[in-house]
Amino acid sequence: MGSILVTGAAGFIGHQVTQQLAAEGHEVVAIDSLNDAYDVAMKEHRLKGIESLQNVSFRAIDIENLEAVQNLFSEFTIDAVINLAARAGVRYSIENPHVYLTTNAHGALNLLETMRAKECGRLIQASTSSLYAGQPMPFRESSQVDKPLSPYAASKKAAETMAYTYHHLFGIHATVLRYFTVYGPAGRPDMAPFRFIRWIDEGSPLTVFGDGSQTRDFTYVDDIARGTIAALNLDGHHTINLGGGKKPIALLDFIRAIEERLQKKAEIRWEPMSASEMIDTSADIAEAKRLLDWEPLTDLDEGLDRTIEWYLANKEWASTIAL
Repeated sequence: MGSILVTGAAGFIGHQVTQQLAAEGHEVVAIDSLNDAYDVAMKEHRLKGIESLQNVSFRAIDIENLEAVQNLFSEFTIDAVINLAARAGVRYSIENPHVYLTTNAHGALNLLETMRAKECGRLIQASTSSLYAGQPMPFRESSQVDKPLSPYAASKKAAETMAYTYHHLFGIHATVLRYFTVYGPAGRPDMAPFRFIRWIDEGSPLTVFGDGSQTRDFTYVDDIARGTIAALNLDGHHTINLGGGKKPIALLDFIRAIEERLQKKAEIRWEPMSASEMIDTSADIAEAKRLLDWEPLTDLDEGLDRTIEWYLANKEWASTIAL
């Protein structure tokens, strides 16, 4: 039995997937470019949690580097790839679209081409609920997703499409997972949950784009990781939502929930909503239940409790992370 390759292993979802795979006894090859898309100190914190695991081999590799990817597949026997390496974030993709295409699309192609050459036959490709813009809710996998609102969403659509192409041409089992607003401990510092907790805790003004009534289908990171690993058992080609699957939460209600836990009041600055942003998201998770026997186990109350507890326990350094 070969190893499972996890790309983006020092990322928010990637480090949790790596830990869960290792706990299940799998041999894991973990790679990450450790780039500065956001403060590397957060990635290094997560990396400490996986480098110490006995059955994890870490390499600092960028999936944009085809030769490095090919050498990795020569060094290890890899049976499956979980591609979580990505440039994420809607707003920044408008400012720097080229890096999103080179990582999210070209990087995914480098993996697929190497998998084809090395006869590695199983791919899990991470994607995004951002593709569902303008579709009726709850979002279903059968919806048309050909009008992405941002270069980020467009780059993820490119990766999805290539995953299907390589399944069709070369028989690679490919499952695309569309994630819905992932949150939890050691979260991305460019995302609202981490920022809101820190800003409210330290009494700094927080920025809300729009009027705060927009809703999100928040999904706890442990649940996302568990669903991602479950997808390794699927043959063929599939596209599956991993989301909260219940009533989405308005942004202002999310802020109030943080206020209650910290016993502090948020100072809000209001900014116009970007044309790249979705107003509401809501996942239909019937396919995840049917194909993966998966549904989220952590509700927002419990998940927020854990996330805030983590922040307070790590506040000494987490409060210095660049936002």
